[in-house]
Amino acid sequence: MSIANLPSHYLTIAEVATILRVSKMTVYRLVQAHALASVRFGNSYRIPQDAVEEYIKKAGSPADT
Repeated sequence: MSIANLPSHYLTIAEVATILRVSKMTVYRLVQAHALASVRFGNSYRIPQDAVEEYIKKAGSPADT
């Protein structure tokens, strides 16, 4: 993977919780369930902004039945 392919901006758990209007615990659960891509830095997680945007698009689209 080249540096050009890396996300340009990472968000904290608290920032993602604010964007999604959910609790921080819900964001941790989404990360643990692999519903949100994340990177672990030491004891904290960072979520690429692209992953949050993709999650919102998926959540907003109707489920295939």
